Amino acid sequence: MHPETLRAKLDEYGELMVTVTEFDQPLELHRHDAEIGDELVTLELADGTLEFAVDEVVAAWKHYHSLADYGLE
Repeated sequence: MHPETLRAKLDEYGELMVTVTEFDQPLELHRHDAEIGDELVTLELADGTLEFAVDEVVAAWKHYHSLADYGLE
């Protein structure tokens, strides 16, 4: 995926879910904890930093929250 596309989606949505080939679960990126460079994505976590290649991102979508997420159905 192109880094410009990822940066634009993160700027627009504020948070973004991404599928990365080397991880089994999608990752959640936020404006305040993710930096998308031309070749690397850096994600600051509570217990360290995770880096992966932009080329390894195969999907990205807006992270939605639902009423059910908050027990308000």
